[in-house]
Amino acid sequence: MEATLTYILCFFIFLITAKFLLSRRRFKNLPPGPRPLPLIGNLHQLKPPVHHFFHALSQKYGPIFSFRFGSLPVVVVSSASAAEECFTKNDIIFANRVHSSKTKHLAYDSTTVITASYGDHWRNLRRISSIEILSTHRLNSFLGVRKDETMRLLRKLAHNKDEFGKVELRSMFAELTFNTIMRMVCGKRYYGEEFDGTSAEEAKKFRDVMDEMQTFGLGSGLGEFVPLFRLFDFSGEPKRLQKLGEKMDALFQGLIDEHRNMEGPKSNTMIDHLLSLQETQPEYYTDQIIKGLIMSLIVAGTETSATTLEWVMAELLNHPALLEKARNELESQIGNERVMEEAEVTKVPYLEKIISETLRLHPAVPMLLPHYSSEDCTVGGYHVPRNTMLMVNAWAIHRDPNLWVDPLQFVPERFENGGADARWVIPFGMGRRSCPGSGLAQRTMGLTLGSLIQCFEWKRIGTEEIDMTEGRGTIIPKAIPLEALCKARPIINKIF
Repeated sequence: MEATLTYILCFFIFLITAKFLLSRRRFKNLPPGPRPLPLIGNLHQLKPPVHHFFHALSQKYGPIFSFRFGSLPVVVVSSASAAEECFTKNDIIFANRVHSSKTKHLAYDSTTVITASYGDHWRNLRRISSIEILSTHRLNSFLGVRKDETMRLLRKLAHNKDEFGKVELRSMFAELTFNTIMRMVCGKRYYGEEFDGTSAEEAKKFRDVMDEMQTFGLGSGLGEFVPLFRLFDFSGEPKRLQKLGEKMDALFQGLIDEHRNMEGPKSNTMIDHLLSLQETQPEYYTDQIIKGLIMSLIVAGTETSATTLEWVMAELLNHPALLEKARNELESQIGNERVMEEAEVTKVPYLEKIISETLRLHPAVPMLLPHYSSEDCTVGGYHVPRNTMLMVNAWAIHRDPNLWVDPLQFVPERFENGGADARWVIPFGMGRRSCPGSGLAQRTMGLTLGSLIQCFEWKRIGTEEIDMTEGRGTIIPKAIPLEALCKARPIINKIF
């Protein structure tokens, strides 16, 4: 029996090695890159954080280089010109996604708007997202929710009225963004002391599932790239993913059933709106489609915005002169009698430039989401075979000295008077697979940041600058949660 297993293992290795060598001979003009090994490719070289690791390789091999995740060929792009070629000339070819056990169990068998490959199904999801969920009209209908959550944050901070008090901002931003999205989705709050229509038990159950989802992230295990390793998987991850997916599905289905069975007039939530569309177009708005849209909104619209808010406050604490400049603009354009409205962000362009500069230096997802080629194509003169993963290093593009003056410095003024090519700030991706929720993210960040600057004095704890070391994960937070000192300004007494 042992001899038979050994023969089978050797045969597998032989087949994979032969396939690997043949693929290398077939394509002569592949992008340069580190030499891969049979079976595992370059996985033994991969080091976190990945965007730093790939940036270092781009310094050696150029802005377009090849890598190999086991049996999966990967092309990494680190320049604006190469990224533009990928998402203009080759946009449809790269409009697909890499599927994995995570997208199978946590994204309804890779059928959500984030994970589905290009085709009629994805186009339908994109249409629903753009018109029925994230359109200007639909976002405007939830203006009161975003304002109320912002006011709750201000009220929580306002207890420091007479002197500076220490606050931890990461958890506050996480509560703000998650409650905002969930109130838009189903009319309930799940974080904080006031749940508004949610029991403490239900809220905890939902938070536990969301926290468990984040532990898996968007990465993949070795078994995804080296099929042979699946035979020796002792981690139990596939079963844990399956159980988590079942728990997540049960929670979302419960929300849908609850709204479907409600008596009386429907409330203004995304679930209610989608269920009303289900009545007339059941083939487009199935329960699974609705659950997938809910999941996509939560994943794409909560942690990313919270992370960016933490980074922008950290940068302003390290640059008090810029913070004062933003406050002066707010006082000049909005005044000190009331808190700014969401629509007034356009009146304070320097605030918008601060957010743009934060997205440049600290994109929440620095490697963007991977794409997948459906056909052979060329990028930068190199051949890219079909079934290749494309990874775009937005973090490297945002810090490219060929694009930006003093790229490592936080300088919002670079976006004034055409002083910077803002189209290369690409935290939401490019092309037809770019994030449809960018408008919602910009609204949330603009209103929150403007209100915090208007209503509070801010300073660092101690004289040393805030540590800007990055944490780990697909979404990159600060390594150390942000703490700061804040004191209410007189405007607080006028609004509360």
